[in-house]
Amino acid sequence: MNTNKQIEIKKLGFKEYSKALEIQNYYHDEICNIKLSNRKNNNSTPTPNYLLFVEHNHVYTIGKSGDLNNLLFNQNLLKEKGIELIKIGRGGDITYHGPGQVVCYPIFDLENFFTDIHKYLRTLESIVVKTLKKFEIDSIGSEDHTGVWIDKGTVNERKICALGIKASRWVTKHGLALNVNTDLSYFDGIIPCGLKGKAVTSMSKEIGKEVNIDEVIEELSHQFDFFFKNH
Repeated sequence: MNTNKQIEIKKLGFKEYSKALEIQNYYHDEICNIKLSNRKNNNSTPTPNYLLFVEHNHVYTIGKSGDLNNLLFNQNLLKEKGIELIKIGRGGDITYHGPGQVVCYPIFDLENFFTDIHKYLRTLESIVVKTLKKFEIDSIGSEDHTGVWIDKGTVNERKICALGIKASRWVTKHGLALNVNTDLSYFDGIIPCGLKGKAVTSMSKEIGKEVNIDEVIEELSHQFDFFFKNH
């Protein structure tokens, strides 16, 4: 099989969650169909890798193993605040997406890079840690609580980036959500990722000023390129 380590960036702008999921599924199916055709016809057509960046409207998404008890707002409050609730097929529990948050969906054929889901998760965390470092924010990934954290292991620990992924035939879907200029009050409606008593934060809160989202996307893109071409 010919491997392809090139990553094609797709900036989707502002999309409703369901629309972005359709786009994810489209690219995921495209890659899977190429792989199936290669096996069936003994071909070696390279598969593409797509990196999607998007901002969503207010939405709570709950993973396949998620617990609705971690949703704290009732239906009336969800409607009043204009928050959707969507059950999806990724791993992980409940999380929030909304304006001011960079959501990143790598639709990668891991057979182009490495076939190790654990390594994939740790790589995503490392990409975010390196990105935050460029903005003078110190953070760390965590194997016990997947995601990226600040002051992990202290009484002040707080989560700045959530991860939730799915892979089939080694083709990934879903990804990460980095709080940039996020209104953190929307996290009051959930127990994020099912972790009670864990605080959340954003880049703007840590830095003390609004952050340019385009610059964050540019740095994330650079780090994805570096990590996946060199690991």
